[in-house]
Amino acid sequence: MPRFFSLLLLGLLAACGRHSPGDLPRPDGGGPRGADVDSVYSRAERLFRQGKWTRSLEAFTQVAPALGSEDPRYLRYRFYLGEIHYARSEFLQATREFRRIADEVPEDSLAPVALYRAGMAYRELWRKPQLDPSYGQTALQVFAEVAGRYPGTVAAARAQIQIQELQEWSAEKEYRNARYYLRYKAHHSAILVLRDLVANYPRTRWAPLALVLMVEAYRSLGYEEDREETCEYIRTYHPDVKDLAKVCPLPAAGSP
Repeated sequence: MPRFFSLLLLGLLAACGRHSPGDLPRPDGGGPRGADVDSVYSRAERLFRQGKWTRSLEAFTQVAPALGSEDPRYLRYRFYLGEIHYARSEFLQATREFRRIADEVPEDSLAPVALYRAGMAYRELWRKPQLDPSYGQTALQVFAEVAGRYPGTVAAARAQIQIQELQEWSAEKEYRNARYYLRYKAHHSAILVLRDLVANYPRTRWAPLALVLMVEAYRSLGYEEDREETCEYIRTYHPDVKDLAKVCPLPAAGSP
């Protein structure tokens, strides 16, 4: 598993610009900070590639004081720190490292990758739709930032996929909340949640299900005009809803 993770990371780096394993700045082999620094840095990289996260972190920590922002290895060093924290499930620490790259050098080709990885770290903190969605919403914001700031990049394309998946999760959570309200006859509260779901996540698979629940809630309240308006919306935009004729029967001929 660690080796697979490292290979996947290196492949992502290769796909996102000049910071691929072959052309990222390499240790300078005896620059102004000395051969010892270069040796420790190389060992830290090697340990990272081997998936030895703790030992790699120790080596990077040892060499960190010698790596100023002007050092050609600085950005890669920060990215490694982010990935090590990510691998150790230290996701908030990972987001800080990744965001630091994107915020300090937004024009660098490593920035969109780092920002995408920050979004992934936030997503890891929201593992199930029924949990508190705060980190999921933050992940959505970060992925939207990737897509907005770096259109046309591999990172932006991957961010769009994550956005769609997180919207599905968010819509599912709202749908579950609405069903909870309906279970306790809180129809008005359920309708408010369902309206927000349809407005905010109209392209998810939960949107038509939410509309069906709205029809049921309106029927229970005796709000026939609202029920029929919702049915008309379903017929127009979601005509493939299961048992549509049963959910929204058409008025009999001659009915007002």
